[in-house]
Amino acid sequence: MKLATRLWLLGALVPIVGLLLAMLLAESFFETWLARQVDRALLSQAAVESVSLFDGPGGRPHLHLLSSPLEEEVRPFAPMAELFDPEGRLLVSYPPTVEGIHGPAPARQPPQAPPRFETVRGADGARLRQLTLGVQAPAGGVYLLRLSASLAQQESAVRAFHAVTLAVAVLLGLVLFSLQTWQARWLAGRLNRLRALIGRLREGALPESPGSGKRGDEVSEVEGALHEASARLAEAREAQEQLIARAAHELRTPLALMRTSLDLALWKERDAASLREALEETRREVERLSALAGNLLDLASFGRGGWEVRTGDLREVVEDAAAAARAEAEGRGVWVVVAGPEPAPCVFHAASVRQAVDNLLANALRYAPKGTELSVRLVHEGTRWRLSVRDQGPGIPVEHRESVFLPFHRVEPNGSGTGLGLAVVQEVAKRHGGRAWVAETTGPGAEVVLELPEQGPSA
Repeated sequence: MKLATRLWLLGALVPIVGLLLAMLLAESFFETWLARQVDRALLSQAAVESVSLFDGPGGRPHLHLLSSPLEEEVRPFAPMAELFDPEGRLLVSYPPTVEGIHGPAPARQPPQAPPRFETVRGADGARLRQLTLGVQAPAGGVYLLRLSASLAQQESAVRAFHAVTLAVAVLLGLVLFSLQTWQARWLAGRLNRLRALIGRLREGALPESPGSGKRGDEVSEVEGALHEASARLAEAREAQEQLIARAAHELRTPLALMRTSLDLALWKERDAASLREALEETRREVERLSALAGNLLDLASFGRGGWEVRTGDLREVVEDAAAAARAEAEGRGVWVVVAGPEPAPCVFHAASVRQAVDNLLANALRYAPKGTELSVRLVHEGTRWRLSVRDQGPGIPVEHRESVFLPFHRVEPNGSGTGLGLAVVQEVAKRHGGRAWVAETTGPGAEVVLELPEQGPSA
């Protein structure tokens, strides 16, 4: 079902049908209420007439409306009254009429019987509401009092109510239909834009500018979410393209050096020492390529799903990484010191965290001066573990403290390393729901912090 059809059906047709049903019920209630008011008016007049029916001169029965000073004012709407003697003859009526104009004489009714109500048609075909009551005369005999009220005014009121409610229903239906038509076109336009956006995303094209999403409704939220997702995809694509370009550049450099070294070795005959030097230089570039490829694979694997986190001892992982780094550290005259609680229970992915700690230690060892201490501290704060690695080297300038976590970023353009170590650390932190940053320090050196939630990525 199309959106416009659904809005017309649920927003216009169904409410109008419900309104018409409600109006029919209201009309029935209104008509019943009017009839009840007529009966009450007849009963009130019958009560007055029956009490003083025989208080005329000589005890002669009479109707009070005939002698009322307000008779002219009430004649248009006052009920008609007839009084019949015990033999069924019409004695007096209001207004004065020819006998039998309001119908034949009513059947006899004992004075103790309750008033009898009925709806009849008069001589002119108009509907009348009649009340018949037996009244005991003081001299004996039962007289019958019949009051008749025309229902023409009530029927006119009901017809007017019906006409007004029908007109209101039609007018409301037109308004609702117009509003739903406008709403359907407006929503259809917005949904068509969303459909076009999804189509462009499916084809790989990303929008140039995000949507405003300021209307505050659900469609705006979906539109904003799609534009936000497309913006993130655009950023991810740009980052991917930059990563590929930088990776190609980083791979080209050692390959060019290797080719140059091999070309020189093959260009002319060289002694064994020169060939050995060329091969050693080539091997260094191969090791650099291997490290670069390994870091690229780590970065790619850590960015994919499928991690299985388990409860383990974070201190044990740190100790293992420190032990593996001590051989190289001692060769450089650097001491690796680990401090922190033991054990350190945490829910984490052991392999990735170990790789992150290895990268932090390798990065710190690269800049740690001979004869200094490399400090590894593990601190529990609230529901998180903070692992910090600090060296006594030149430190990281303030302007580089965020960009050092970008792939292939180096503080020193001609520095050693692949430029991917801290990028891997950042990715591991994000995958665990944590973060990584360069801390403020006093004195020489740099301190890089890796923070992980104690209860794992969902904490």
